[in-house]
Amino acid sequence: MIDPWGSTTLDYEKLIEQFGIKPFADFIGEVESPNHLMTRGIIFGHRDYGRIVKALREKNPFAVVSGMMPSGKMHIGHKMIVDQLIWYQKKGADIYIPIADMESYSARSIDFETSKELAISEYITNYIALGLDLENKNTSTYLQSENKTVGNLAYKLAKKVTFNEMKAIYGFHGSTNIAHLYVPLIQVADILHPQLEGCGGPKPSVVPVGPDQDPHIRLTRDIAERFKSQFKFIPPSSTYHRFITGLTGDKMSSSKPNSAIFLSDSPETAEKKVKSAKTGGKDSLDEQRKYGGIPEVCTVYELLLYHLEPSGKKLTELYESCKNGNIMCGECKKNVAEMMKDFLIHFSKKRENSKKTAQKILEREPKC
Repeated sequence: MIDPWGSTTLDYEKLIEQFGIKPFADFIGEVESPNHLMTRGIIFGHRDYGRIVKALREKNPFAVVSGMMPSGKMHIGHKMIVDQLIWYQKKGADIYIPIADMESYSARSIDFETSKELAISEYITNYIALGLDLENKNTSTYLQSENKTVGNLAYKLAKKVTFNEMKAIYGFHGSTNIAHLYVPLIQVADILHPQLEGCGGPKPSVVPVGPDQDPHIRLTRDIAERFKSQFKFIPPSSTYHRFITGLTGDKMSSSKPNSAIFLSDSPETAEKKVKSAKTGGKDSLDEQRKYGGIPEVCTVYELLLYHLEPSGKKLTELYESCKNGNIMCGECKKNVAEMMKDFLIHFSKKRENSKKTAQKILEREPKC
């Protein structure tokens, strides 16, 4: 069982085998100008992505749904979701960004006012600063608790879902609070409501997620089938990305400050964090020159792979230099620390300039 609210370490290959997730590599040759997260294997799996490839190829309408749960500070690992949304926005997709304040309340006990403030000051501000156009007419950002279309749909969908089913999927038990039990149905409605007739549907949709969120995807696809005759839902597609490793070698987490580079960190703080990060180097310089390093387990190399190095050629050269023992960890850390510092110097200015716009985003009427 996968826990969407836990911090489970995931075996990506086992997920593909056990839960029917298909390798995303099968589609790389069919996607025009693929995102770097696709070409570098960071997006590793999918469900029914062929529908999205067809919509992209034929310039047909499709939706992308990606929620944010305001429960802490955004770190560099969260940037990959925004990168995907930017790519889809440029491809002409309808973008829906539900702010999961109801989930934040039921699962993390964060009150609605705090969730809203955190969503604006942290998430929405960062999304804009990273380059996503939240004022775009085809982009809708809304609070779950205030979207009546989503709330009404969730209630209707709940009619065909039993407690036993929720227990089997999420491990709910007799002491689970009812708010927590109901929130997955709100998330299902978040994903499916772009397909309602009043929202321009039905149309294909895709949800880019980490594999820990697959229980939500499976439930949504099952419910879409149950309501197919009533709403003409198309089971949503999904893509799955690998998680970036924390600087300490375990999961990057907002609750573990030393594991993460936060988008609100000062450039100097981020520089220090990179310089103290865990690498894939050997115990001595002589050993590393002789046997080479292991970039596959190096958190510094991952920063380049996910975010900092746009050139695939340069990335390959660095990978080979590490494997062959031609570059030492100290030199690599110094270079990457400088790149991260430079990124945050420029980003902090964009973040400051995004604050006024962020305050206005939730004042807009949701697209539907």
